[in-house]
Amino acid sequence: MSKINLLGISSLPPQDLDKEVIKDETRALIKKLDELQNLMFAEGKHSLLVVLQGMDASGKSGAVRKVFRYVNPMGVRVHSFKKPTKLEMAHDMLWRVHEVVPSKGMIQVFDRSHYEEVLITRVEGWCDDETAMKRFAHINNFERLLQDYNTHILKFYLHISEEKQQASFYERMTDPRKNWKYGPEDIDKAKKWPAYRSAYEDVFKYCSPESCPWIIVPSDKNWYKEYVVAKTIVQTLESLNMQYPKASIDVNDPDVRKILDQFDYNDESGLAATEE
Repeated sequence: MSKINLLGISSLPPQDLDKEVIKDETRALIKKLDELQNLMFAEGKHSLLVVLQGMDASGKSGAVRKVFRYVNPMGVRVHSFKKPTKLEMAHDMLWRVHEVVPSKGMIQVFDRSHYEEVLITRVEGWCDDETAMKRFAHINNFERLLQDYNTHILKFYLHISEEKQQASFYERMTDPRKNWKYGPEDIDKAKKWPAYRSAYEDVFKYCSPESCPWIIVPSDKNWYKEYVVAKTIVQTLESLNMQYPKASIDVNDPDVRKILDQFDYNDESGLAATEE
């Protein structure tokens, strides 16, 4: 894959979109996602890994909160990758990642991910180019392994402008509810924007096979970012043609009928199968 130039990609949504129409579509999509996750859990054949990457203040945690707000909490897990612990540093670069990949029927979201091993490490000079190339290969093999075991991977880069990031930092500094998100290191990282941009462009070049490409999401507007992420996830799950398993009992069996016939579900005073 040829190298992508992030400077040539807009961080804004297409101008011809109607914001309110898209927000309505997004609401429908995230409700549909709940049913699809329930179906995936019941079938027990597939799992989904959602990778969210982006510069600081690109809205990774906000996207998680909005897109997965209707999904059964038992069916989705979120893991944020921080600075490796001493134990994690004593192992290979993917050791801490492999133990949190999704099991069958589950959705796992990575807020940052194994790609930090070829992003911040390169920008800070902890990983040279030769080592980075080896790590790209390890990552590709790791993701291929997951795919071989029916884990479907969606990798989103939340693409924001420097102006959007600066506005978000200002909000963090001035809004008491968001002060906790701000740290002096944020400004330091912002100064290294060109280096991070170059590191991301290498990630897109070397770790974007046809079976597992990166999706660059214009993210200056939250409503469009949430729409793209939700739509992509829903389309991916729909493409699996999942089916609910058939009942393990024969409802026409005489003994089973005796039990079922004790209940009259047409009677308004009877038991309800589900609660609204």
